[in-house]
Amino acid sequence: MPRINTRYLGDRLFEAELGNHRLQIDLPAGMGGRDRAPKPPELFVASLGSCIGAFVAQYCEECGIDTRDLSVEMVFDSEQNPTRLTNMRAVIRLPHAEVGQRRKAIARVAEHCPVHASILAIAEQGGMEIEVIDRQSEAA
Repeated sequence: MPRINTRYLGDRLFEAELGNHRLQIDLPAGMGGRDRAPKPPELFVASLGSCIGAFVAQYCEECGIDTRDLSVEMVFDSEQNPTRLTNMRAVIRLPHAEVGQRRKAIARVAEHCPVHASILAIAEQGGMEIEVIDRQSEAA
């Protein structure tokens, strides 16, 4: 099973190990962050946007649709109590293409990216399992 380990570096800064890569993550200023790295919600949204972009690019290239300068703009609101992202929308731009009859197909392809599918699956399951391991449980 793939794993990503995120560890606390102190001073509200984290580092995630993603295979051979390392990525720092900072917290919002209201939580003590200092804008040293992306915030967790930004990474989440970027992950979704890049996943959508990858699936759309693959589909378009297979269909001969021009993908030059393809971009995916993620638009969303931030809510409080509870803190969450809402009203999320992906805007796919293909500035050098004419997609014609394939517009709906491109939207369907975008909906099938694994990040989007994972969000839906987690919601359908009612959340995700969270396990807390401390010094005492590690020794057991």
